[in-house]
Amino acid sequence: MSRLLYSLGWLLATPLVIGYLLWRSRLQPEYRAHWAERWAFAPVARPAGKLIWVHAVSVGETRAAQPLIAALLAQDPSLSILLTHMTPTGRQTGDELFVRKHADRMMQAYLPYDTPGAMRRFLRAWRPDVGIILETELWPNLCAQAVRLGVPLAMVNARLSERSLRKGLRWRRLITPAMRSLSLVIAQTEGDAARIRQLGRDAVQIAGNLKFDVVLSPELLERGRRWRERAGARPVLLAASTRDGEEALLLDAWLAQPRVTGVETPPAPLLLIVPRHPQRFDEVAREIEARGLRLARRSALDAQTESLAQAEVLLGDSMGEMPAYYGMADAAIIGGSLLPFGGQNLIEACAAEVPVVLGPHTYNFADAAEQAIEAGAAIRVADAAQAIHASRALLADASRCAQMSGRAADFARAHQGATRRTLALLAPLLQD
Repeated sequence: MSRLLYSLGWLLATPLVIGYLLWRSRLQPEYRAHWAERWAFAPVARPAGKLIWVHAVSVGETRAAQPLIAALLAQDPSLSILLTHMTPTGRQTGDELFVRKHADRMMQAYLPYDTPGAMRRFLRAWRPDVGIILETELWPNLCAQAVRLGVPLAMVNARLSERSLRKGLRWRRLITPAMRSLSLVIAQTEGDAARIRQLGRDAVQIAGNLKFDVVLSPELLERGRRWRERAGARPVLLAASTRDGEEALLLDAWLAQPRVTGVETPPAPLLLIVPRHPQRFDEVAREIEARGLRLARRSALDAQTESLAQAEVLLGDSMGEMPAYYGMADAAIIGGSLLPFGGQNLIEACAAEVPVVLGPHTYNFADAAEQAIEAGAAIRVADAAQAIHASRALLADASRCAQMSGRAADFARAHQGATRRTLALLAPLLQD
């Protein structure tokens, strides 16, 4: 498909896009906010001096950007940063992590939809000195307008699964020119770099995964430990960032699983479920209650002083508190890996010294998943039933659980340093 037809498709799809935003806003009213930014019609107050633009599409990319943004702010006290997103949850995460702490140096906006006019208006209004795109958020019209207006673009922390490669090859006439127009591409691994090269980009650097450099909030970790005290002596099993359909599988497996027996069998664990998307919190609560399980909700914890001893399942219905949930957990099943969603980030769990259980679908973190398994920080299972069984067995074996915890911490530390390497590769663009 040529870029002309692609652009025409975006214009014709505008009514559908508006309908999609309205539909999503039923459960997330935030989708009705900042519409003018979606087409770059919002007024812009560009700060004086150097402006670095960082695009992090949603929550995962925004968290990955944390060490890089912190390093950029520390490296040059005179620069400002524009942080853009595509989702309200990404925007909320960016506000919590960065903007509230650096209100004088950081701004936020939505990246507009990829029409030529919108991207031209966006770049002309903000006039960034450099654009940094996290992971593989590649928009053909954005790349074309950046070349036209002389804005260098760098793609950092880039990853490309085999599935995404196959999709990219089908759209090669759009993707290859966009890839070649970038001033710099920095991949996470050699495997990612090799797949990116198949899309026609010859020059690809490798720096590792920025997510290994994310520092978990000590305050949030301690918050989780305080919650853990309210749960009593029993262990806590976390189902982290679960996706649609996974909670039902886990709950059914939880009810079907006989209690693990042994010489030192622990008390029945507390199951902690944290859905990936906030619009599903109430839906998951209904699924828990429909199975007759005693439910407690994170949103009610601050208003309560009694323990969690009577709860069988705790629902993590909050945003921005994943480190606290890891601080509470003895083991974690990583969501998105039990059904074919590609898996969510397992690196945070390892950094929090929490043993990891992975399902079969981890193509979003393929290298990290295999490395964690090889390091003894994670185990892989075939489905939700095996995930519950393996987790319960792990919690019943204090020695093995402690051993995996130590190996998780070692694994996370061993892969740090991507921020330093990324900054070194970005230096020629940042100094221009």
